[in-house]
Amino acid sequence: MLSLTQLEVLLGVVDAGGFSGAARRLYMSQPSISNHVRNLENSLGVQLVERTPQGAKPTPAGEQIVDHARQLFEVLNRLERSAADFQGLDAGRMVVAGTTTLGSYLLPRLVAEFARQAPRVSCQIRVGNEDTVETWLLQGEVPLGLCVDRPRAEQLTVEPMFDEEMILVSSAESALAGRSLTTDDLLGERFLMRETGSATRRQQEAALRAWGLTSVQRWELWGTDTLKESMHAGLGVALISEHAVRRELEAGLLAQLALRPAAPGRTVSLVRRADRVLTPPEELFVAQLRAVGSWPS
Repeated sequence: MLSLTQLEVLLGVVDAGGFSGAARRLYMSQPSISNHVRNLENSLGVQLVERTPQGAKPTPAGEQIVDHARQLFEVLNRLERSAADFQGLDAGRMVVAGTTTLGSYLLPRLVAEFARQAPRVSCQIRVGNEDTVETWLLQGEVPLGLCVDRPRAEQLTVEPMFDEEMILVSSAESALAGRSLTTDDLLGERFLMRETGSATRRQQEAALRAWGLTSVQRWELWGTDTLKESMHAGLGVALISEHAVRRELEAGLLAQLALRPAAPGRTVSLVRRADRVLTPPEELFVAQLRAVGSWPS
């Protein structure tokens, strides 16, 4: 007998392009992901996913099942929203997604304030890179997202909220720390880059082009925490959100480099599907976000 969990895992594998990517997104082990897909295939009697050199791809039968699964989850979301309209703030669920930096360092503070105002509403925070959050929004998996790039899909609406700075950071022991730097001082440095699909990665690439440093050595690292630990270990320098390294800078573990010209800042925006009707909990969260005005301290 098929289950909603099996369908959710199937969508995760297809959207991530592989079993390991789905495991990271769904916070499950890779063997568990494989078992769910295998059991779903056994229940339906057809192969749904095939492994190719380009990653996991749905078979023709799998494409139809994926399409039906998306429709099913959209119906379930509408059902939940309809029930939530009658519950107001006395029950229900509020789901919000954020890019890696925003989801890890901003959303917990915002959701904590929301929970004080609506203690009976359960909350879920989902974290992914910019491309992943946009996919979740388009597919109706989450109603609200916080992003720093402007989404490419026209079905999404963008409401700018506030700005944050991008700063160049190194190990506190780096010979670059405490000096006034020009871009020439960075020619021999290794730059630590976020993974492809991250808004931070796109801004890192743009900054290197603007600084004339397109030929510097680059290492790709997955996730903000990996980036910070690698800087602390002295592996290189990185352009990163000021808020992602605030505690490390205050503790003296990392150092902000004084580079001129500085990197451009970026805008934190609320993103949602234009056709999405918000539930009372979601409306409260949006109103709370609009009232913040700046990154909460």
